[in-house]
Amino acid sequence: MVFMAATSRAQQKADLIIYNGKIATMAKPGEFKQAVAMKDGIILATGSSAALIASYKSASTKLINAGGNTVIPGINDSHMHAVREGLNFNMELRWDGVKTLKRAMEMLKEQAARTPPGAWVKVVGGWNEFQFEEKRQPTIDEINAAVPDKPVFITYLYGKAFLNKKGIEILGYDKHTSYPGSVIELDKDGNPTGLLYAKETPMAIYRTLALTGTLTPEERINSSEHFYREINSFGITSVIDAAGGAQNYDADYQASLALAKAGKLTVRTAYYLFAQNKGREFQDYEKWITQTYPNKNDHILMANGYAMEGAGENLIASGADFENFLEPRIVLSDSMETDLEPVIRLLVKNRWPFRLHATYGESIDRMLNVFEKVNKDTPFNGLRWFFDHAETITDAELVRVKALGGGVAVQFRMYFQGELYTKMYGQPKTQLPPIKKMLSMGIPVGMGTDAPRISTYNPWMALHWLLTGKTIGGMQFWPKEQVLNKYTALKLYTSGSAWFSGEQNVKGKLVKGMYADMVILSADYFSATPEKVKQINSVLTVVNGKIVYASGKYAAQDPSIPEVIPSWSPVKYYGGYQR
Repeated sequence: MVFMAATSRAQQKADLIIYNGKIATMAKPGEFKQAVAMKDGIILATGSSAALIASYKSASTKLINAGGNTVIPGINDSHMHAVREGLNFNMELRWDGVKTLKRAMEMLKEQAARTPPGAWVKVVGGWNEFQFEEKRQPTIDEINAAVPDKPVFITYLYGKAFLNKKGIEILGYDKHTSYPGSVIELDKDGNPTGLLYAKETPMAIYRTLALTGTLTPEERINSSEHFYREINSFGITSVIDAAGGAQNYDADYQASLALAKAGKLTVRTAYYLFAQNKGREFQDYEKWITQTYPNKNDHILMANGYAMEGAGENLIASGADFENFLEPRIVLSDSMETDLEPVIRLLVKNRWPFRLHATYGESIDRMLNVFEKVNKDTPFNGLRWFFDHAETITDAELVRVKALGGGVAVQFRMYFQGELYTKMYGQPKTQLPPIKKMLSMGIPVGMGTDAPRISTYNPWMALHWLLTGKTIGGMQFWPKEQVLNKYTALKLYTSGSAWFSGEQNVKGKLVKGMYADMVILSADYFSATPEKVKQINSVLTVVNGKIVYASGKYAAQDPSIPEVIPSWSPVKYYGGYQR
């Protein structure tokens, strides 16, 4: 008995104690502690620095002095395309955070000079013209002048892309080249100008992107490791991956899986499976149900912090509610309900959680009709399901979502597209998406970015949006009285998002028994002005009780990471987000 008691006491000694901090437990508004102790990836206790050090310190305990800095639970992005970006990050020049078009074009030219023959220079999302001082996009002539001898491809949101002359030449595009639902602009002589536009679909943009090269398997693992470290630098400790077009299971998941198996995955990654083959979506899910299943992973060890969670965000091609605010809303196919119903029946029968991309209330109404029909025969009965985006969901539709036990994963796409939406539909008279209304109804809401092809992966920009209702260009998009307070905004990004992977009881708060995922911030989020919030980042990020990123005075604690490959990678020279 004495031996067992001694063993129990020994097991309670902490691996890591962060002390002398402003520890935001996020268990309730305004609750702060001085210190947090953790062991084996789980929080042992929070309290005063003196008490925790006295109770939980052993000779092997690592002590981190927060120096009065604010500590928050790790940020959890409920909608990111992290697995896909990991495969591509090292190939991409990021304009995220660049302040002027002049500098963006300088970076393009500099990168082209070091890019070897046969490789593309690519800028894939994360920017718009309103972030630039010049308040405009580059012209195709400027791109051709900056890079005449290497192929260049630049995407703009989901609506437009730029392909330089060299790129057109290499791809062999001419007046006969076409993609359904998209436009390849031609000049007066019938030759491609280099401008590609999405109309009903972005097929021209993303089929072209697929032709611009890939990394080797070794480079993909390296690229994924660097992308995860990049988002760790903003305090992201978890993502819920929404998959994407041409992201095939399970081939395109091998790089992240390799990191997980090696204990090098520094972001807890829960992923959904996205149907790829139009007309064969049911067969896709029927096959995947025999290969894998949700929630087989306990998420505790880093080697296991990588788990399949369910189906979506695309379930059927005819239900693709494409959000291109450069064009009017498309009307979904008449076959949508017929296509969607058997897939939903299959998923509910097999208790697979699902998510569904839906921008417009008009589409959501029709989707809910299908869900309600299935529910009458095969009850959802607590099955986790949710809409992604839902910018124009109506009050009546929210009531129906609530009745079926659903949630809404919201993103800050309007931060980048608010000006375009306003030009197309007028200034909204209410919050889009209606987050405060969802919360008042008790509907689960999680925050995400939809990064990196539309928006940036910097969560502090998203928090700026929640706190101000403004776009990246400074336009007041939401009514001022509908913005969120600091606690509510951060809660959406922590415990709020945890519901969407079924982890709301183990993640998102700094309290005993929760996962030891936390961040020491560069500035105090709770007292900073919204403009200062945009500039916050992590100085130390902890995942599963282990330090995965450190900078500034903690730089010596930063774990080693392999050098970026290939040697010409833009990431090697610019990093990712331009701070």
